[in-house]
Amino acid sequence: MLRLAVTTSSETFERMRDPLAARGIDVEHLRAKQFALDLSTPPTDEFDVGFVYPSRTMEGGVVAARHDIPWVNTRDDVLTSRNKAGVVAALSRADIPVIESVYVSNPTDDAALMDAVEQAGLDYPVVVKPNSTTRGVGIAKAHDPDSLSGLVDHLNLVHDYRATGDKSYLVQEWLPDARDYRAMVVDGTVVGAVERRLSDRARADGRWKHNVHRGADAVGVDLPDRHRRIAETVADELGIRYLGVDLLESNGRVVVSETNARPTIDDDAKYDDDFFDRLAALVERVAKNS
Repeated sequence: MLRLAVTTSSETFERMRDPLAARGIDVEHLRAKQFALDLSTPPTDEFDVGFVYPSRTMEGGVVAARHDIPWVNTRDDVLTSRNKAGVVAALSRADIPVIESVYVSNPTDDAALMDAVEQAGLDYPVVVKPNSTTRGVGIAKAHDPDSLSGLVDHLNLVHDYRATGDKSYLVQEWLPDARDYRAMVVDGTVVGAVERRLSDRARADGRWKHNVHRGADAVGVDLPDRHRRIAETVADELGIRYLGVDLLESNGRVVVSETNARPTIDDDAKYDDDFFDRLAALVERVAKNS
């Protein structure tokens, strides 16, 4: 039986274990954080393939050095997707529709920032988003130049006093009443999608972030062909085999907002019937070609 190392022990691990076991793949947890290791002692567990490279690059380097295995999503895949601005730039160059964005590398003074926002043609409100965070952390909305400047001051303070790696951020267009989709792409094919929705009460309270970890609901949907083609083109352009592609639809436009090379597997009712067949086939091919 093929042994697959999975470095998360949360929802993804639990939801994939039984379906992949039924397809001849033994899913086992490989700890990639919060451990103490004697590096001179070889690991006792052996694996044929890893699922997604660990999110912490330092611990990931140690794990990868001890377990010489191929990964479905490699370190480069994870780092590529984590760099939101790099993804937007790469997709824009490939003529894939993306959300209008200004990238800011700290420190940048107010005048340069305001000039860049004006030259990009962004109208207020705008969204300010740290370049490398996940789950909606640090995202805020600025309604005018003064509030944008204040948010930037806050980011600068946080960056001054915290040991953070990437200190850059994005200023992006605000898309009113946008529908927010996450398409799951496995080996170049969309195999399911969810729409992240806020409740009526949340909207009435002024909430606007669609992240599930911020209280939105992920509802399984049949993604339109247009959206599917965009998501599949994104995965092909980035060369990432297992990818979540976030799409925003507003006023007839469909744009890519960001990607996730470590997407959580939702319950299988939200995916196509052959989702785990395709995932198992991908895992087996990576293992075989190593």
